[in-house]
Amino acid sequence: MNNTYNGYTNFETWNASLWIGNSEFLYNTAKACVTYCETSDTPYDAFVRCMNNSERFATGDGVKWNDPLINYDEMNEMMNELVN
Repeated sequence: MNNTYNGYTNFETWNASLWIGNSEFLYNTAKACVTYCETSDTPYDAFVRCMNNSERFATGDGVKWNDPLINYDEMNEMMNELVN
C-alpha cells in the first residue's frame, strides 16, 4: 500500500509544495531562497524565515510553513528543482 499523498510524504508537504508552485510570489520567493540562502542554511529554512517575516505564516489552506509534519528534505529537493 502506498502511504504517500500525491507523491509527497503527507498532505502538509504536498500542500506547501502546491502553494509554492502555484503562486507567483511564493514561487519567486522560493527561487530566491535557493539562490541566496546562506551556506549554513537550507532553501526551505530560508523560505520559512521569509514567510514568517512577511506575515504569511501559512498556505492558503492553513498549513503553517513550519509545520513539524512537513518533510524539509522533500521541500528542499522541490525548491532546488525550481532553479535547475
